[in-house]
Amino acid sequence: MKSTRNLIRSVFLLLFLYVPLVAVYAQKQKITGKVTDATTAVPLEGITVRVKQGGTGTLTGKDGTFSIEAKTDDVLELSAIGFRQLSFPINGRTHVDIQLVSTVSELTQVVLVGTRSGGRAKIETPVPVDVISLSQAAYPTAKMDLTALLNVSAPSFNYNKQSGSDGADQIDLATLRGLGPDQTLVLVNGKRRHQTAFVAVYGTRGRGNSGTDLNAIPEAAIDRVEILRDGASAQYGSDAIAGVINIILKKDVNHLYVNAGYAGYYDHKYNTYFGKELNQYRNNGAIDGNAVSVGLNYGVSLGKHGGFLNFSGNFLKQGKTFRQVLDTNMAHADALPINVVRRSYGDASKTTGGGMLNLELPFADGRTTFYAFGGYNHKFSDAYAYTRHFNGNNPSSSGHPDRFPTDANGKLIFYQDIMYPVTSPGGAANDTVFDPHIQNKIDDWSAAAGIKGEFGNGWTWDLSNALGRNNFHFFGDKTFNASLGANTPTHFDDGGFSFLQNTANLTVGKEITGVAAGLHLALGAEYRYEKYTIYAGEEASYRNYDPTFFKATGAQGFPGYRPSDEVNANRSNVAGFVDAELDVTSKWLIGAAVRAENYSDFGFTSNYKFATRYKVTSNFNIRGSVSTGFRAPSLQQINFSSQYTNVQGGLITEVKIAPNTNSITRAAGIPDLKQEKSVNASLGFTWKPVNALSVTVDGYLVKVKDRIVLSGQFSASDTTLSQELYNTLNSLHIDNAQFFANAVNTTNTGIDVVIDYNKRWGNQRFRALLAANFQHMKIDKINVPERLNDSYLHRKSFFSDREERFVLASAPPVKIGLNLDYGINKFGVSAHVTYFGKVELYGYGWSGDLAGSGINPVVGLDSDPDKLVPELFKYKGKAVTDLAVNYKITKQLNWFVGADNIFNVHPSLGVANGARLSAYDSESGGAWDAVQMGFNGIRLFTRFVLTL
Repeated sequence: MKSTRNLIRSVFLLLFLYVPLVAVYAQKQKITGKVTDATTAVPLEGITVRVKQGGTGTLTGKDGTFSIEAKTDDVLELSAIGFRQLSFPINGRTHVDIQLVSTVSELTQVVLVGTRSGGRAKIETPVPVDVISLSQAAYPTAKMDLTALLNVSAPSFNYNKQSGSDGADQIDLATLRGLGPDQTLVLVNGKRRHQTAFVAVYGTRGRGNSGTDLNAIPEAAIDRVEILRDGASAQYGSDAIAGVINIILKKDVNHLYVNAGYAGYYDHKYNTYFGKELNQYRNNGAIDGNAVSVGLNYGVSLGKHGGFLNFSGNFLKQGKTFRQVLDTNMAHADALPINVVRRSYGDASKTTGGGMLNLELPFADGRTTFYAFGGYNHKFSDAYAYTRHFNGNNPSSSGHPDRFPTDANGKLIFYQDIMYPVTSPGGAANDTVFDPHIQNKIDDWSAAAGIKGEFGNGWTWDLSNALGRNNFHFFGDKTFNASLGANTPTHFDDGGFSFLQNTANLTVGKEITGVAAGLHLALGAEYRYEKYTIYAGEEASYRNYDPTFFKATGAQGFPGYRPSDEVNANRSNVAGFVDAELDVTSKWLIGAAVRAENYSDFGFTSNYKFATRYKVTSNFNIRGSVSTGFRAPSLQQINFSSQYTNVQGGLITEVKIAPNTNSITRAAGIPDLKQEKSVNASLGFTWKPVNALSVTVDGYLVKVKDRIVLSGQFSASDTTLSQELYNTLNSLHIDNAQFFANAVNTTNTGIDVVIDYNKRWGNQRFRALLAANFQHMKIDKINVPERLNDSYLHRKSFFSDREERFVLASAPPVKIGLNLDYGINKFGVSAHVTYFGKVELYGYGWSGDLAGSGINPVVGLDSDPDKLVPELFKYKGKAVTDLAVNYKITKQLNWFVGADNIFNVHPSLGVANGARLSAYDSESGGAWDAVQMGFNGIRLFTRFVLTL
């Protein structure tokens, strides 16, 4: 009993001593420290130092030192642009020395895409991966959307800004390695992102493809983008033939980030403002395309175990641009006639806004974490369609009173706010014209949630569900249904389409240390459900009320979707995969994956991948891979149905895109769509000769069989078509029809080169980054259906010379980007030069028996119209130079100012040599096709970045 009483007294004594000690330990005290660069040991000024639980913060001085009050059991959080964020436990110390690791040299970063082993250093991966820090890429540029930023940051990433392309203006479909937009899989935080409901049927790139709208994800929400440039269908499933783009969201807490900018185009050469005296074109001022953007990001801590909630928002408003060749004196070498095809030609206006959340909440056991992320984006755009002329007084134009509202006597009903007069040559009467507007309202939302953790002896698990929906709604504005005459509305609901995707995924993995030098094994299963709908517009948007059918059908510019177009289709698929990475030795890594999927609508497929990397020396690796791939035909491609207005060879026609199950498609002998199949191979090396320099070179070959594209057009006036197809086309009162088909087999070969030099010394910093892609595509075979293989005309109508050129020009043969960045103290300067190689495209062809078909397109020479030459547009290789300077006004505020395309470089004119009078026969109806460098000229910008 006595011993028990002594024990109790001892316990109380310890508690009595411990409580005041804890109180003292938990009290705030002054913490001093110094922050340096982990590589160079240079003191770092302006680093944000925050107390995690206390919420206070400070910045380091010129010598890298700081002083702050904090509890000795708290954690310091350090962050700065260009350095990896760090959490540093104080652990009772009153002075700390902290080193930060630079992330400017992106080749040393750990990447998550392409591996399930927890990440590998970038130069240690068996396949090439680009890592692009959005904070570094977005600041010194006028580009205000993600797709445009990536276009000049990654070697084989490509996209073209479309103009007047029935919705493609607002969905910037991007490609990898010259393949289709829907052959690249997009992930967010490693989870599958849904595609857009949009299908490209017009425009120079991605025809017949859907894709993912990268710009629907707020730029402010993104920490970095990982681009896996290698086939990965066996690892991630359908859509990964060309590679994978993985978008990593920010996890910052207690930091307010504000990015506000302005940009506008000043093109003194082609802006129609400088040609107002022509009285031919619309304009919007000397500086047009004016854009303002604001991005916000902030995060808060959740719970006591390192949880967070990070939320972001973006707003962008951008005006139209107006571009034409203003010199109409044909005695001059670069002059062109008046563009009567599209008098309002340029980029559409748009207003977009949205937000994104990213959340992680670890459980108290330390082995389980709940996570969720998602967001919403709304986009409204307004684009001009092709011009309609009432009289056609200009010799190059044609009169179309059938496109205008008229009274019972055929007299024009003039609308002051829609129609406008243009001067006619030779003293002829002025013509009356109007430019229909195509408007889009696009709503995009996503939500993903999951739980991940550990169980058993080192096993990890991750269970998630990701849901996304994209809705694309068309409207016609400032236009008419001419068949209604005086009763026509001027604004139409044209209907639209939507796409929903839900993906449930379970992955388990384990590091097995007893096998060779280490084995990581991952197993997984996935269930995906997809739904695609087309909904009709209002009746006046698509119906022809003229019993004689003389007046044009539906709303001009974009006839609405009809009840006969309506679709409500769905499908599901189940997949399972095994993914392993084995370190055979400390130098030799091999990886293998196998995946099997079963689709409810077209059946079973399986794919495989093998990859390896060998460390020849400590700084030189050889790597390579071989894989098979597949891409299931999308619900959009199987079910898309539409009737739209097209302009070919100066003729306005009504075109029907018939879905795969339509009677027109069956009459043409188009078989059911099947999956695309691919074989990918790559071989390359990584080399780090010195600490500041990294080099990667990767060659690749991608063979794709049965690529799904949009066919050419079959004319209802072609009496050599089968009787069934001829009768079907004419019974619908349409001019042409086209279809989705597994039309071509292609082979892409190329090489990617990335050279990165990054050096810091004293208070100075310098970086040179060269990213280059050299590629070639070959069409191996055109898969003409038997029923259309009966004549040269039908074979070429199925896939014309013009369509072949569009596929081959999916990426320029050469793209080289050189980024130079220098900084000293508070001042920095950036120069980015991007060279886009030569691209050749065909026009429709104004002349000959097959004029307007794109089959062997030819035009007459200006000097001798009877002498026909190929209508080949040669867009020469050109370099675009961007220049920016920045100054750190305060420790929290950075100011950027500069110009993209500072030398006002434009593409070559889209005309055949010696045939300038036949201009404007391009896909866009303008002086240029949509090519990568763009046609808007100099873009001035300023930007303020605030970090608190």
